[in-house]
Amino acid sequence: MSYLLLEQRQSLIKERLGARGRVLAAELARELEVSEDTIRRDLREMAAAGLCRRVYGGALPISPASAPNLERPTNFANRNAILGKVAARLVPPSSTIFIDAGSTNAAVAMELSRDNNITVVTNSIVVLGAIANRSNIEVILIGGRLDQRSGAVLGGRAIKDAESIHTDICFLGASGVDAEAGITAFSFEEAEMGRSVASASRSIVVAATLDKFGTRAPFAVVPGDEGYTLVTEHGLSSQEAATFERRGINVIRAPAMTAASADSRPRGDRV
Repeated sequence: MSYLLLEQRQSLIKERLGARGRVLAAELARELEVSEDTIRRDLREMAAAGLCRRVYGGALPISPASAPNLERPTNFANRNAILGKVAARLVPPSSTIFIDAGSTNAAVAMELSRDNNITVVTNSIVVLGAIANRSNIEVILIGGRLDQRSGAVLGGRAIKDAESIHTDICFLGASGVDAEAGITAFSFEEAEMGRSVASASRSIVVAATLDKFGTRAPFAVVPGDEGYTLVTEHGLSSQEAATFERRGINVIRAPAMTAASADSRPRGDRV
């Protein structure tokens, strides 16, 4: 494929970003039969044009983490739906769970079983809207100040409420996912809320698309060696998964997205 022109290469790179959620310079160089320097130059040009975000070793799509949470449910909808289906099956009957704000967590809420009676605690108005009419779910809405950017209730009152409720599982949002840095957030208040919820929960689940990987946002939520469960997309390589597993993280890869993904009920693969 070395005959491809610049525009053709960059068009193919955009396709790979959309399908896989990330690209690696070394893999693209082998696939396109060009040098890594050529691919890195392409990625620099694409990043300058706002078409991707450069990270070490490759590139990611422009992260939806920079968009308000109230707008995110329309972004990456099919990818979020697949993760939501896999993550929701981790919820046992009669359990009490916390679901954080975020489009992927909203997908988890929508995929919760309609057969099992559970209690859902949330600080997210989008999650509330997804489950408010579900007769098998008792909903506890955390009180406090609504942050319109994130669609989450945050602040001192919300933290106090969250710390008083002990949950079986908490589904945390993530701006960044990194094997060493752990789960991080761009907002101090969101990180503070996440840490409080995690400390009151028996187990932690983070469902994240691949565009969050390799990002270290400024504020820590969950340390890299906390021992949480990470649900992510099929495109995460076994080598990358192993870096998390060596730190005690349980990694679950969802099935690959297909044209019929929206109608399927994927089971997920443990790495």
